[in-house]
Amino acid sequence: MCILFFKFDPRPVSKNAYRLILAANRDEFYNRPSKSADFWDSSNEILSGLDMEEGREGGTWLGISKKGKMAALTNYLQPKIDTNAKGRGALVRNFLTTDLDSFSYLNKVSSEGHLYNGFNLIAADLSTTKGDVICYYGNKGEPEPIFLNAGIYGLSNSLLDTPWKKLEYGRQLFTEVIKQSQDLAKEDLVQELIKVLNNQDPQLPDPALEDQGKEHVQPVLNEYAALCVRCPGYGTRTNTVILIDAEGHVTFTERTMLNADINQWKTSTYQFKLET
Repeated sequence: MCILFFKFDPRPVSKNAYRLILAANRDEFYNRPSKSADFWDSSNEILSGLDMEEGREGGTWLGISKKGKMAALTNYLQPKIDTNAKGRGALVRNFLTTDLDSFSYLNKVSSEGHLYNGFNLIAADLSTTKGDVICYYGNKGEPEPIFLNAGIYGLSNSLLDTPWKKLEYGRQLFTEVIKQSQDLAKEDLVQELIKVLNNQDPQLPDPALEDQGKEHVQPVLNEYAALCVRCPGYGTRTNTVILIDAEGHVTFTERTMLNADINQWKTSTYQFKLET
């Protein structure tokens, strides 16, 4: 399970406002090998965490480049997983390295959507001069990608803005924080968003979540009903916050679990300016 919220305003009226505020949780098995967020190589061009699971090495769930490409992935909760399907983490990686724009890329992905287990993919072209474009495609939803208008969105392990209770509750908390975003110091805004991501209040009962996950055991589904998931050996192991201001300054903060221990965490922050 994963969850993310974002506010998208491609042309903010105030110079103090943010074009994009994104807060995301990665939920995964604690012992699945991964690399914390960092630039991929000495060019310092692309920034993301990396999956290092055998056979899935180099895939990622969330990343951004200095050229203004950003992508985020969540899996779709489904009863059976095809172990022979293509790795979904490559969908983000490939977008960050392609020359295709976000809509064209998602259109290409949509023609191959059947080759993957269920997923949702957000892809963005962020340009200070041309304006920002964000698109969405889910291979369990409509057959073609869509452009997103300015607004506040939530995405978990169903389609975009599916009204799971945890998603609606999280969006409410997220909205309350971003209403204060122009009055908070950047560091305080990041901490408030991380606090939202670590809320462990289960939002039960949730018939929509239960219906989609009906093949799963009920106690397991109940563990999934909070923004921050905590199960034995599985749960929220990474919080990420991305802020982009009107002039293209990016602040990328990752808080990630160490040594599969819920009491050990490392926080890293990267700042740079978009080149577009």
